[in-house]
Amino acid sequence: MLEIENISAGYGAKLVLHEVSLRVAPGEVTAVIGPNGCGKSTLLRCAAGLLRLHSGAVRLGGDEISSLDARERARRVALLPQSFEGGGELTVEEMTALGRTPHLPPYGALSTHDRDIVRRSLESVGAMEFAGRRVGQLSGGERQRVLLARALAQEPKILLLDEPISSLDIRYQCEILDLVRKLARRENLAVVAVLHQINLAAAVADSMLLLDAGRVRAHGTPGQVMTQELLQSVFAAPLRVQLHPLSGKPQAQMMWDFGNIE
Repeated sequence: MLEIENISAGYGAKLVLHEVSLRVAPGEVTAVIGPNGCGKSTLLRCAAGLLRLHSGAVRLGGDEISSLDARERARRVALLPQSFEGGGELTVEEMTALGRTPHLPPYGALSTHDRDIVRRSLESVGAMEFAGRRVGQLSGGERQRVLLARALAQEPKILLLDEPISSLDIRYQCEILDLVRKLARRENLAVVAVLHQINLAAAVADSMLLLDAGRVRAHGTPGQVMTQELLQSVFAAPLRVQLHPLSGKPQAQMMWDFGNIE
């Protein structure tokens, strides 16, 4: 269980989050949505224990995150950042094996057990077939699968994803989110994903958290959060919400008139 209780946090003297609360149970996917600069990535940094809180608490399985050292946090929480540079010369297997670092003694080599976990992680995301390729040779979708495998190799209880599909085309966006949902169920992970694509967020998430200027505007099921009144107010855009004809999930449609193009 990930428990975020009334946290306020920011950078220097400037608060970005104001009394934000969230609970995510194992096996559940929570999507965090909101305008640019509303505090979505800051919330993930707090959940990962990377940013000191001004007030409130973050608990992992009942333990306050501030009481855990970096290695113990990394055993429990995996964070997939918004962007990841470097590592292009590593093989896919080597990149995935980096996820075992929190479980190794200083300068320790991978054991047979560690290598088994690396292999299972690659198999879980469908990346075992290119385990010997260089990361720099991968497509965007393949690279995201490998980064997910590395996160799984940490054997976390909580998976935090910061815009994991922002640079992918629509096919890979759907594939990665479908994979994340399946992993949450299969590995019993509590997943929090920051997503700009609010329709895909509503399609994949069990619950949604809508942030506005660092405050919670709504939290609940996609049907409770994805209302026309709320979305128009927070995003300041002419949006119409309808139910998807197949899934029944709420979907927002932009009602913007760009005018005639001569």
